[in-house]
Amino acid sequence: MREKIWNEAGPAERRLAGLAVNPGAPDRILLRILADGPPAARMALCGDRDLPDAVVDALVAHTDWRARAVFASSPHAEPARRARLVDDPEWRVRAHLADGPGSHVLTWPRPLPDEVVVRMITTYEGELLSGLYRQVSTGLHRRMATHGEAKVRRWGVGTWSMLPAEVRASLLADPDPEVRETAARHVRRERDDPNWVERELPEHPCHMRTDLLMHGALSRAVIDSVLTAPVGEEDRAMIADNPSLPPDVVVLLAADPDSKVRECIARRADLGPAERGALAVDPDPEVRLILSTHPALTESERAAIDYEVPEGGDFGLCYQPSPPRDPAALRGDALSAHPLLRRRAAGDQLLPPDLVDLLAADPDLGVRVTLAQNHPDASAPLLLRGFLEYTGLCRADLLTRPHFPTVGLAAYADHEDPAVRALVARDPEADPDLVDRLTRDPDPAVRAALARHPNLPAARIAELLDEEELARHAAANPALDPALMEELVNATC
Repeated sequence: MREKIWNEAGPAERRLAGLAVNPGAPDRILLRILADGPPAARMALCGDRDLPDAVVDALVAHTDWRARAVFASSPHAEPARRARLVDDPEWRVRAHLADGPGSHVLTWPRPLPDEVVVRMITTYEGELLSGLYRQVSTGLHRRMATHGEAKVRRWGVGTWSMLPAEVRASLLADPDPEVRETAARHVRRERDDPNWVERELPEHPCHMRTDLLMHGALSRAVIDSVLTAPVGEEDRAMIADNPSLPPDVVVLLAADPDSKVRECIARRADLGPAERGALAVDPDPEVRLILSTHPALTESERAAIDYEVPEGGDFGLCYQPSPPRDPAALRGDALSAHPLLRRRAAGDQLLPPDLVDLLAADPDLGVRVTLAQNHPDASAPLLLRGFLEYTGLCRADLLTRPHFPTVGLAAYADHEDPAVRALVARDPEADPDLVDRLTRDPDPAVRAALARHPNLPAARIAELLDEEELARHAAANPALDPALMEELVNATC
């Protein structure tokens, strides 16, 4: 929707879209754009910035459902403000709210208020809720299985493997029949009913077959059929990490000719010493690397394995286990000589301060960047160092961390990496002449970023308003003359 609107917008509309996100624009300008602006400007206003209360009040009552929908999924809006649209009469607005900001990116959005999530679960059509799980707070996620609302408890059953025995028992006896049936299905998938898995297992490759082979309770007949007459070439790898696999099959698959199967076996916590010993000298380097992180190994045993952690990789937001990890195990990983274990520790948001300080100086780039991406107390030097050294996925997420520095970034004006040169746009003390020069940088992203810098001389801002490439960025400059703001609005609204 937004892409089509933007592609159809002319230069004047795009320039007004820049003004719509100008942090220096007063409420009256923003309200005019909301009321009378062209669609491209209205979409930018609703989706690309945080909004003052007066504009939010006008927006939630606006007649253009597209504007409300864009705001409902805006990553810039406070979740409580987006939540004001929870009962919007247009289903597409509610769908945008449930899907949340940036479902196509790796970083999860800030959670919606718990009471709003509960209202959505209990009142929305089921097909609208597929993306809502990304916006559920950790606290509500842990309480779902015992919530007073049956529909919420149904969601809670989805965390079956992490639920205490007494909670599982209560769900199996729940007064709501759908909760009971959902819980019963999980029981049938587990060790309690391998006959059900055998009966329900599809005989062709599909998601259900994959799920049952990987997580269901496997009968001996199912295991034998996978070993002797697999439906797909990945069947053996699917069962290799299944908790119900008997020891003799674990031993058999530890010597499987397919390295992918051995990789899966190497992840099993129940590997015996003989299997660990064999996999530790496996001819495949990936198998050795996986085995080297096995929890049963001592540090000296890890060190004896010929493994190599690949350089590079992508480091972003890590999944937080529920319940939290055991503090002793977390500390053991943080103090390990193995980089992958230290990376795992670095991704834990509950890492204590002494370990945060230790891992911030870790020699491994993956450890440092994972810590910077995940820990709420990541320091300004760590965040900046991570951005300077890391060029993988989610690099830009480092810029959103609360302690990312600003002052002093002008020192990188001549850095070879354009993304680093663009950091100058974040430095409030950057020299006006330097800012002016960087609006002529060879890289378009650098030019665009610096066109928004408030230290850009007024004459250059006015000049850029007439350049097609940078006009909308100049219009977004908070130092833009208020008289020019009025002219832009009057010319288009």
